[in-house]
Amino acid sequence: MFKPGDESRADRRGFLTASAASLAAAFAVSRSAVASAAVQAAAEPPPGPPRIRFAAIGMNHGHINGQTDAVIRGGGELVSFYAKEPELRAAYGKRYPQAKLARSEQEILEDPKLQLVVSAKVANERAPLGVRVMRHGKDFMADKPGITTLDQLAEVRKVQAETKRIYSISYSERLENRATVKAGELVKAGAIGRVIQTVGLGPHRTSLKTRPAWFFVKEQYGGILCDIASHQFDQFLYFTGSTKAEIVASQVANVNHPQYPGLEDFGDATVRGDGGAGYIRVDWFTPDGLKTWGDGRLTILGTEGFIEIRKNIDLGGAREGGSHLFVVDQKETRYVDCKDVTPPYGTQLVDDVLHRTETAMPQAHCFLAMELAIRAEANAAKVSFKA
Repeated sequence: MFKPGDESRADRRGFLTASAASLAAAFAVSRSAVASAAVQAAAEPPPGPPRIRFAAIGMNHGHINGQTDAVIRGGGELVSFYAKEPELRAAYGKRYPQAKLARSEQEILEDPKLQLVVSAKVANERAPLGVRVMRHGKDFMADKPGITTLDQLAEVRKVQAETKRIYSISYSERLENRATVKAGELVKAGAIGRVIQTVGLGPHRTSLKTRPAWFFVKEQYGGILCDIASHQFDQFLYFTGSTKAEIVASQVANVNHPQYPGLEDFGDATVRGDGGAGYIRVDWFTPDGLKTWGDGRLTILGTEGFIEIRKNIDLGGAREGGSHLFVVDQKETRYVDCKDVTPPYGTQLVDDVLHRTETAMPQAHCFLAMELAIRAEANAAKVSFKA
């Protein structure tokens, strides 16, 4: 049974680099527009007084803008922010002038009026920050991958259970994509019967000239299956309703970037759960001829039909933009217009902060998606292909 937990040519995965200040600041500003397009909804505060107060720590990935916008849409008031890199602080402050620059991370952690912290620090720094946040009595929302090792996962689970704080991970390919949100509604309503399998493809453009040093260090970014594929593992669990799952097989490779030995540019995995099966492929081979950062796709196979989502582009050119949803059932093939769908994640997360519920993302789901990604990476066969 289905059990939901109820970026134009641009590189969605562009990182903000601290080693080249002027480039990073310019890049950070450009990422603002990309992040807004990824959310596909205006980041305007709701009418009336804010429902919670929150802060941001760490802007090393442009996803921080989408995370911030989601909470603002949900009723959050952005009060303060901090990053150790001056150019990242400047870019974020320009985008969000309503917030004040904190003098340190500790100032935010010790502010008793703050209820939530969002972060897109370097990937392997997110879980340790989340632990500190929870121990200071605040809820936490990390960019994915929100956790990069099994040791980090064990510590996060332990502290979350002790503190009862929320540790949420922004798996934005599902939570902030209109077509994927709509697909959840359709599957829940039985549109394609019982889900049997998901096939998730996550191709990306490398945009090497804009990448910071940590992008090429596996210990810092976590590996391609831990990093990118955490999106696909999240979607597999969500659409199959699996609460238990195992990695059947996984492999990774550096096919075409020998000058960066720490970079993995290809990976795939097969996963099996108690609610269905899944196949995942992720890579850094989106060619420059595509008008977006990657042709991300999701196919959901059911007993009575299937759904295909073209997340970022209609290759046929008939429709502009992203969030394209197709449904094939026993009666017809149809296109579902998703332009009026509003991603609910930000609103649900604010609700959860206020009411201590788990509507945006059940905690067990959040952790299991990352566990699968981490285990797939840790146990992956290291392969090479003949030139």
